[in-house]
Amino acid sequence: MTVPNRQRAVNERSAAGEELSRLTVRVFQLEGVLSSAGDRLAQPAGQTSARWRILAAVEETPLTVADIARAWSLARQSVQRIADNLERDGLVAYTTNPKHRRAQLVRLTPRGRKVLKRIQASQREWANTVGERIGAAELRRANAALARILERLPANA
Repeated sequence: MTVPNRQRAVNERSAAGEELSRLTVRVFQLEGVLSSAGDRLAQPAGQTSARWRILAAVEETPLTVADIARAWSLARQSVQRIADNLERDGLVAYTTNPKHRRAQLVRLTPRGRKVLKRIQASQREWANTVGERIGAAELRRANAALARILERLPANA
């Protein structure tokens, strides 16, 4: 066997590896499209999709910055920066965390809740329109497939 043939054999993906690579590219493309749509939906409320994500993360219950970062698979430092900006704008507030002396909880303020509700109203209309175009059955299949893939990916993938 020659070196070039050995190198090609080492670099070839299995069929499953090739499909995972194709899926990765599609998911990255989808993330870009959804992020742009999120920015357009959040813009009338003076927000971005990144800020919306943080507001939505603490809609039901206050969380630490680290909790938010883990939930969204984001870097803690980027979540901290956005949370600090949201606090500066009066949309969230930091509160004492009874479970941890130093890790404060991020909670929505009344103003933040109002902004989030405005974005969510726009998102509902958008989701209904786009969802009907794609179809509920196809979206259920896609959601189920993505859930199975996420369950099987290593945590540190």
